[in-house]
Amino acid sequence: MEKIYTRGQLTNWCFKEKIRVTLQKKDMAVVLTTDIDFEKTISENEKVIVKFYADWCGSCKLFAPKFRRLSEDDRFSGIVFIDINAETNENARKVAGVDNLPFFATFRGGVLQHASASSKEEVVVEMLENLKK
Repeated sequence: MEKIYTRGQLTNWCFKEKIRVTLQKKDMAVVLTTDIDFEKTISENEKVIVKFYADWCGSCKLFAPKFRRLSEDDRFSGIVFIDINAETNENARKVAGVDNLPFFATFRGGVLQHASASSKEEVVVEMLENLKK
């Protein structure tokens, strides 16, 4: 069963199982598995940060708890956090210009704002601070 996790009082449609999932503020980073979900989420939400990962990527695994913690940080409460597998989602990868992993991209109103391949938390925090403005 596929689950979509969102931050805040957001509701997303789970295409695979066709179930509606509503989660509260305490929930962690978004997990998306298809390009369809990706396009829908970045276009329907004002501020989005995406972490691209691969299952074999050690740096991605090490950054996962940091990303989850940032998604729960009240400073970034108006931002939707997404985890997406770069290997299985070619369209999302192309939209963001992924060239290394882990890779982060911010979107405002569906438009790419900033993108960076980094495993440094301070780089991601700076991206989030810029997205808040």
